[in-house]
Amino acid sequence: MNFGWTPEQLDLRRRVITFAETWLNGDIVARDRDGEFPREAWNACGTFGLLGLNVPHAYGGGEHDPLTIIAALEALGYGCRDNGLTFAVCAQVTSLLPTFIDFASEAHKQRFLPGLSRGTIIACDAMTEPETGSDAFAMRTTAVKDVDDYVLNGCKTYLTFAPVADVYLVYALTKPGAGAWGVSLFLIERGTPGLEIGPVKPKLGLRTVPMGEITLRDVRVPAANRIGPEGAGASMFNAAQEWERAGVLAFQIGRMEKQLEECVAFARERKAFGQSIGKFQSISNRIAEMKLRLETARLLTYRAAWRKSRGEPAMLDAALAKLHLSEAFVESSLDAIRIHGGRGYVTEEEIERDLRDAIGGPIYGGTSDIQRNIIARILGLPA
Repeated sequence: MNFGWTPEQLDLRRRVITFAETWLNGDIVARDRDGEFPREAWNACGTFGLLGLNVPHAYGGGEHDPLTIIAALEALGYGCRDNGLTFAVCAQVTSLLPTFIDFASEAHKQRFLPGLSRGTIIACDAMTEPETGSDAFAMRTTAVKDVDDYVLNGCKTYLTFAPVADVYLVYALTKPGAGAWGVSLFLIERGTPGLEIGPVKPKLGLRTVPMGEITLRDVRVPAANRIGPEGAGASMFNAAQEWERAGVLAFQIGRMEKQLEECVAFARERKAFGQSIGKFQSISNRIAEMKLRLETARLLTYRAAWRKSRGEPAMLDAALAKLHLSEAFVESSLDAIRIHGGRGYVTEEEIERDLRDAIGGPIYGGTSDIQRNIIARILGLPA
């Protein structure tokens, strides 16, 4: 495995950091307080090319390989302090777009991929339901065939971008009782009769990316809007999950690197008992642990992306990366607050926000417990 970056990749990293620092960091404290989605910043990410990193050139994207995509998303996290925005970018690139790219019809690709790449269209992945979560395929949403249409009924919740999306990828049962083999995937546009969109759900962290729910009441969808064959929804979802777990937290690597630099600088400058606090082992040891978490998380993520670049199965590597990185960011964010003391606890210093934003990492995209189950099963332990 060679993780040495090419001149082109290093140039992309530098350009992403400069772009993020210049255009994405305005009024973050106020946006976080108000739960405001920065649509202008989202559109700027599209214009720059971040929202279409993996989209083929034919549809207006950058068509980059997985390692280059991870490098760009890591750089975004380093330059942008708005973790809600960077999470949203990572979720589109590593979770939603792979489904469009790999499984959507040519007509749907031509219609939606250019707009998704530019940021003029927002899409929402709709899997989770009020009575499910980790047990995703125990869904109750149904899609009943009616001549040339399907009629969908059900509810989906905790959906990133649900309140503002233009198009929804909705998983539903076309064969109840068949478990995962009875799940199919449908594309539903905003404004479709029977599609009810709920308000933004306030949450602990990642407040600048909206979350909500949708309800489907006899929503009629043309059969042409089914993505992939009937019953293939679980296979498409699992393929997307491998990509998502490998890269949805890539922004946290960049944020952890910036966080570490800020803690080192503070530990050198802050004086207590007549000396820099960095001389106290309780501080220096925390910083050493932050560095260890950063580098191990980075290498695990790079390895998962490297396997995907080679076309190799990466489910184990993706689960390891997602598990470790999500929990590492929580621990390092808590250490950053401890190092800064009272300054780290107040909102205006923009230190405590990282901890609030980090808490979601061990939950979304498959909980840490689920990642441990996946790892154990792949190692040969009984399911």
